Amino acid sequence: MPASDPVWGFFGHRRINRLATFTLPPEMIRFYKTHLEYVTEHAVDPDKRRYATKHEAPRHYIDLDQWGVYPFPNLPRNWTDVVMKYAEIGLVTAQGDSLKVKRDTLMIDGYPIPQIRLYRKNKAILEAADEKDFRNFFEEKVLSQYYEDEWILPCDTLLALFGGSASANLTCTKGYAVDHFSEHGILPYHLLKMQYTLKNAFLTGHVDKILRTSAEMGHYIGDAYVPLHTTKNYNGQLSNQTGIHAFWESRLPELFADETYDFFVGNAEYIAKPSEYYWKIVLDSHLLVDSVLQIERELSRLFPPDRQYCFEERNGITIRTQCREYAEAYHRRMSGMVESRMRGAILSIGSAWYTAWVDAGEPDLSKLLGKSLSAEELKELEALESQYQKGNTKGRPHD
Repeated sequence: MPASDPVWGFFGHRRINRLATFTLPPEMIRFYKTHLEYVTEHAVDPDKRRYATKHEAPRHYIDLDQWGVYPFPNLPRNWTDVVMKYAEIGLVTAQGDSLKVKRDTLMIDGYPIPQIRLYRKNKAILEAADEKDFRNFFEEKVLSQYYEDEWILPCDTLLALFGGSASANLTCTKGYAVDHFSEHGILPYHLLKMQYTLKNAFLTGHVDKILRTSAEMGHYIGDAYVPLHTTKNYNGQLSNQTGIHAFWESRLPELFADETYDFFVGNAEYIAKPSEYYWKIVLDSHLLVDSVLQIERELSRLFPPDRQYCFEERNGITIRTQCREYAEAYHRRMSGMVESRMRGAILSIGSAWYTAWVDAGEPDLSKLLGKSLSAEELKELEALESQYQKGNTKGRPHD
């Protein structure tokens, strides 16, 4: 079993999901309260899934500082556009040449015109006729393989983008694509996908999918509110502050949430533009990164090491963690930041659930009250727990 629980601590994610239930309107709250223990307990399933598949980890973060400076205007907000922009697409000829497909922008009569070209080394040898055709090709032949370990492209379809002369003059033995985007995180894009998934679950009245998507969506929204989920320096490993991730989002809530935080956040609100909404969350989180790191760095100079770290007993195990005095100083210097982000997460989760329900036509959830989880769902949950207990995380760790 993993030695410690991951981000927001399991404590934080469970607490946030549980409280989000009470932001819902009467038409929804009875259903969610009936399944309150499920949406609470399974708020942590996405973290457990990091022990089952390498594809899970990037859903929890986005390294915004990988893509320039705030507000990152050159980073496409559309999923197809962003993966297409940073993907490497190419083919290998019978002669062993490696050719690359590149998207250029040419200025023609003062107007930017996108061009799809096939390059041999640094020389363009062919141009595609239509940008729209290339986008359709990318969605159908590349993104359809997103969760495959290797993206293999059909030579005939790839060459067809460049007209008949390409097929006549080139013999393709292998077409391929390589994803250079997802390793840096896909969090806001995944949230939009989850929004549509939950809407469809409400439309079909599928209890398993409603509950699973609600619980897991709550987890990802919670992650989006954590500043260190938006930076390459996610655990202070680039600034000699290793361990700050768990300090901020696990240690502090565990110490102070029950003592001082006000979790009354009001009623869930309809989200008119989900993509903009989720992007604002991660952008706002990113603006806090410097403060999260700088404040702790300054305090570490004031506190000697033996007053920064102490030993505590947890579940019969002695662990090394930040001393309460040090945590109090850090918490105080941040002026309510952790509480504010937790409050925001609670309201956003309730609002996301509410929005999906409204967009599905406000179905009568009372008709679902007598339905239980399917045997198939219970089996999948058991398999997930088994993978988690093995304790071998895949992909980038949180901390």
